[in-house]
Amino acid sequence: MGIADFASVLGDIPTLLTLKKGMKPRPLDDVDCFGRHVSATAAKYGNQTAVIFGERSLTWRELNDQSCKYAGALANLGIGRGDVVSLMMENRPDFITMCVALNKIGAVAALINNNLREKPLQHCITTSDSKLCVFGTELSDAIDGVRSSVSLSEDRFVAIRDDESSDIPDWASDLNALSSNLEPTEPSAQDEVTLRDLSFYIFTSGTTGLPKAAVMSNRRFLQMASLSHIAGLRCKHTDRVYLCLPLYHGTGLIIGVGACMLSGASIVLQRRFSASRFLDDVRQHNVSHLVYVGEMLRYLYNSPERNDDAQNPLHTMIGNGLRPDIWIDFKRRFGIQRVTEFYGASEGNVAFANILNKDCTVGLTASTVALVRYDTESAEVVRDENGRCVEVEEGESGLCIGYISPNSAFEGYTDSSATESKVLRDVFVEGDSWFNTGDLLKTINVGFSLGYKHYQFVDRLGDTFRWRSENVSTNEVGEILNGFEEISMSNVFGVEIPGAEGRAGMAAVCLNEGLDSLDTEAFSEYVQKNLPSYARPVFLRVQPAQEVTGTFKMVKKDLVEQGFDLNAVEDPIFVLKPGSGAYSRLDDKFLSEIESGNARF
Repeated sequence: MGIADFASVLGDIPTLLTLKKGMKPRPLDDVDCFGRHVSATAAKYGNQTAVIFGERSLTWRELNDQSCKYAGALANLGIGRGDVVSLMMENRPDFITMCVALNKIGAVAALINNNLREKPLQHCITTSDSKLCVFGTELSDAIDGVRSSVSLSEDRFVAIRDDESSDIPDWASDLNALSSNLEPTEPSAQDEVTLRDLSFYIFTSGTTGLPKAAVMSNRRFLQMASLSHIAGLRCKHTDRVYLCLPLYHGTGLIIGVGACMLSGASIVLQRRFSASRFLDDVRQHNVSHLVYVGEMLRYLYNSPERNDDAQNPLHTMIGNGLRPDIWIDFKRRFGIQRVTEFYGASEGNVAFANILNKDCTVGLTASTVALVRYDTESAEVVRDENGRCVEVEEGESGLCIGYISPNSAFEGYTDSSATESKVLRDVFVEGDSWFNTGDLLKTINVGFSLGYKHYQFVDRLGDTFRWRSENVSTNEVGEILNGFEEISMSNVFGVEIPGAEGRAGMAAVCLNEGLDSLDTEAFSEYVQKNLPSYARPVFLRVQPAQEVTGTFKMVKKDLVEQGFDLNAVEDPIFVLKPGSGAYSRLDDKFLSEIESGNARF
């Protein structure tokens, strides 16, 4: 350990003390919500830029005023405290103003993934018990496709134009028209909303079935936003934060937008990520901070290197999924001084953050956690002769669990059975309860760290894999593939691709009796229509039969090991090549490109 490292850690003590004070759980009945903080930020930094989006920009005063007008229009439509409103919109300033408007009146925003269509979309609107659906006109077709199958009347669909040239569907109301004549008055309901009230439903694929709605209270939103603002990004009102992650995800909305709401920093918002445009944007807008996911950084890292990559104003970033194999070199290449890698789930009660700026770690935690033994073969937590869980040794990977208490509540999902499925009971003593993260972590040595343990993410358990910054449920994808008329059974799993972050989807399918081959053209059309891009299997293996256990559970182990290796598999394998909408037969030439890391998935 060098003197510089020692001095750096000691220099973080004031930040740690401030964070400890800011993260201390407040009484749930305290009146507070992020809508109030936006009002305070507008009062303090009203003339400073809040959002930059292409040629458009909003000051904090303009953003707050528009939110107040939207809040008034929503109240006139009968939306009030505790009501749920589905929000489906691509990244743009209106998404943020809508979230603030709903929070000011105590309503809950059900944030719907804008890639969803048909049954999954219908499910999200219906199961959230939404009283209203607000959507961007860029997604009119998606909403139109489920209008007749959700429990909302014709007057319960409200649209916000994507631009002046876009049309409001004749079956929806125009929110800007409804709010245009209203005064930007702070809603009185804002003085009644408490930390206990819910702010969001954030949908997660979970491990089985269709998306589940994880609940987010005002208290937890403000805690996480404070963590990002104070210790993660460490942003001030003079900073600019680059945000290209989807706002329906907690990372983009809570860690990114939330930190800016509390600090007054400016948001440089992009509709989506572009590796080729990234550095030009950073330089043009004098961006100082970045919110990331690992897949995004992998794309940047794989882009052609230039001698001036480090000549940019970006110095701090926060996110999750930066893998150790590129961590050091990525910082060097792009001139990054601080990386706050974090770990946590939208529905969970634990959070880790690398606030001491150590390398290759998700950092430390203020939560009460334990790493316990897990048997991957039986997919069960290991218990001793007394029925208690067994903690792993230092440096050994184990299942991460978080202690559930009034001050570290597991808020879970709207579905109580789904919530219960994530709770481990009688873990170390009779009657205790712990949140099961479903992930393997381990402790690592990072040198001087004020006595705090530091952790590293190892792997994700269960029937999900991560691809294109999304968690993909194998069961959900399998159910949809089974809906294709030629398929009798499908087994979905994730496989690693050289040079790509996460795991790509692969499906082993069996055809209906009497069929000798799959109609790949019709199947491709079906997949494009029924699955969002990130959930579409990249590889397809057509098998004569599925291997199952004695209890009829499909076996994945051998399939995962064989993957798409043409030398190990005799069955036909098809691939959905980058940029293609149709499956084609995998051959040795393209397999060679994949194995060399040049396939650009």
